[in-house]
Formats: sequence, structure tokens, C-alpha cells
Amino acid sequence: MSTYTPMTASDNSSHSRSTAPKRSSSQGMSTVSVHGGEARQKPYDAITDSIVCSSTYTFEDTQSIIDFIEQDGQREEYGRYGNPNERIVENKLAALDGAEEAVVFSSGMAAIVGLLMAKLNAGDEIVFFDQCYHRSREFCFKHLSRFGVITHQVPTGDFDAMAAAITPKTKLLVSESPTNPQLTCIDLEQFAALGKEHEVETLIDATLATPFNIKPLDFGIDYVLHSATKYLGGHNDLLAGSIAGSKEKVADIRGLRGIMGGINSPHNLFLLQRGLKTFELRMQRHNENGLALAKFLSQHPRVEHVYYPGIDNHPTHQIARQTMRGFGGLVTFLVKDADWRQTADIVDRARVARIGPSLGGVESLIEQPLVMSYYTQTPQNRRKFGIPDNMIRLACGIEDTQDLIADLEQALDT
Repeated sequence: MSTYTPMTASDNSSHSRSTAPKRSSSQGMSTVSVHGGEARQKPYDAITDSIVCSSTYTFEDTQSIIDFIEQDGQREEYGRYGNPNERIVENKLAALDGAEEAVVFSSGMAAIVGLLMAKLNAGDEIVFFDQCYHRSREFCFKHLSRFGVITHQVPTGDFDAMAAAITPKTKLLVSESPTNPQLTCIDLEQFAALGKEHEVETLIDATLATPFNIKPLDFGIDYVLHSATKYLGGHNDLLAGSIAGSKEKVADIRGLRGIMGGINSPHNLFLLQRGLKTFELRMQRHNENGLALAKFLSQHPRVEHVYYPGIDNHPTHQIARQTMRGFGGLVTFLVKDADWRQTADIVDRARVARIGPSLGGVESLIEQPLVMSYYTQTPQNRRKFGIPDNMIRLACGIEDTQDLIADLEQALDT
């Protein structure tokens, strides 16, 4: 398990990434969530880190500029390249993921776009498993293609199909685990081995799992992506994303972010750091609620099918048991013999869960993927992406489990 050694007060004065906390086997994830990346003694002797609201950082004299350049940025220069709050959060996220470094972006989409733009050139190819966030798919097919990058999609979990799609021009293999909204889990060891066999880098979007439930880097994956907007922030009040990996691999991603400017504000970083303090405690409840709701739904007469990797009938249940600590708070299910309007009526009758996109916050959210994300798609495309008319996605928050069950029961039974 990823842990940390606290930084000293002298470490804090330079805000250096090179003094990121080392990990030790003696401390657990909740301790890392609270203290990881932070100095023990902070400016003004405060227990919390100060919000540093500055776009520009001044130098005492010309020699201090030269020292800054020669020491590879051991302090801040300009807000687009770094911020003290950002460095603390990045060190904390790296410790949680078991990575040498993490790079924080303004959103999860900014993170994956930053990685793809940093790693790919005209003529390169990437291979996706087809169960993926629709905006990731759109960016690759609609925008990366304009720069001569070719994207191949293959059935999720079909490693033979992925291997067949790899060519000498392939530079990256991409998957979520679990996927959204079908919650398919990927054999990460096999995924990493396929990349290494063909000398192709691998990326796992672990947003739905979080570092609490899965650590892709431990399986040999090159990069792990999180939309920190979700479980890591945890309160539905910020946008952020991160890419974690080795220092060498993320260096050009960090450099391009400084050019493109996909950064977070100091206040946003403060919110993310504060949200991470309770990360492990929240994830325990998300996992408990997700599993309880999935079991309830699997026994309900109005439910046709439940997608949740923590229950036996999920096709990747065994993979989930082998790779995950818990199974998350997202539950997807199909309403038996319902058209899209009847399915929408159930969503509308929810009283605890709010109707909205996203997931991972303390408040439960419910939505109908057909309406929320695929309304403008043709029925043929929706079928291709595995989005039937009677699908509901429930993102369990941290409310009392029985209240969530009772709310869903009345919505289904009315």
C-alpha cells in the first residue's frame, strides 16, 4: 500500500517536486490522504496549507533567476508552470497511486487530452477498448484525427482483438477499469503485458475505482488517469484531473501542460486537498452503498439486469475480485419491460438521489444515460455503445444505506 514519509520544514521552503515524500510500508491510505505531500510544519504555524493566490513570483536578483534555471525549478516562477498548492496535491496524489509523480490538470478531460497531445504525433495510432467515456472517444475520432492520429476501437476485454489492432505505428493502448457505465473490469496484468510485448505504452482510466480500490501502476501499467472531479474531490464542487506515472514518463506531459495552460486555480487546489483528507473514509461508504444497492436491485422484480462488478453474475466479477479492493459506488441497471419514458419516470421519482451527471460526490446522483449523455445519438449508435433505452445509472453517495434503498424501492414500486 502506498504510504509516505512527512516532509521537513526545510522541504516546504522550496516547494520542490524533487523532495516529494518517500513512501514507507508503515502507514496506511488514510494517513497518506491526510498527511501525504504536506510539510509537518507550515507557514505561520498553521495546520492547513495556505492558499497562494499569485500568478507571478518575483526574484530577489538576477543571480536568483540563474539559480532557478540551473536547479531545474526548485521554486515557482509563473502560475501557468506551477503553484505551491498544486505541488502539495500532486505529491499527495502520487503517494496514493504509488507513483513517482502526478500531474494535476483543470479537469479529467484536460488530463487525457494533455497526455495524448504530449505522446502522439501525426501518423501514430492508438487502440481503445470500446466501453469508454464518450467525450474521450469524441476527442480521438473527431479531433485527434485532424492531426493525422488514427484511433482503433475493439471490444472491451478482447485482448486478441486488441493485439490484432496493434501495428508498428501504435503508440498507446487505452482502457478504463471499471468501464462506464457497464462497469467491466480489465485484466490489468494482461493489459500491461500486451503493451510490453509490443513495446507500446498503456493508460488506464481508474476514475471509477480510485486509488482506494485499484492501483494500475502496481500491475505494470505506464499511466493512470483520474477525473479528480469525482471521488478524489468528493464533494461535487470542483473540476480537476490527474495523470500519474514515473517521473521520466510524465515530464513531457507536465511540460506541455505549462504551454497549454490546463491548470487549476489555487482555490480549486485547496478544495481538492481538503477533499482528499477524508478520501478513505468516504470510499468505504461508497463501496458499502454500491454493493448494498446492487444486491437489492438484483432481487427486485422490476429489474432486468444489474451491472456491478461486486456481484457474482457480473461477467468480470472474478477479475474484479483479483484486482480490486472494493467495487465502488456506481451501479447501473436495466428496468424490465420498460421503454425510455417509463425508465425516465423512475429516475424522476427518486427523492434522495439528485438527477445529474457525474459521480463520486457525497450526494447520490441518478440519471438515464440515453437522455443525459446519448440523447443526440442515433439508436444504432446507442446500441453499438451498449446504451439501451431502459438503462439507469445510480452513483451512490455517502447517505445512509437504508435510506438509499428505500428511496429506490419507492421509485421502482410506485
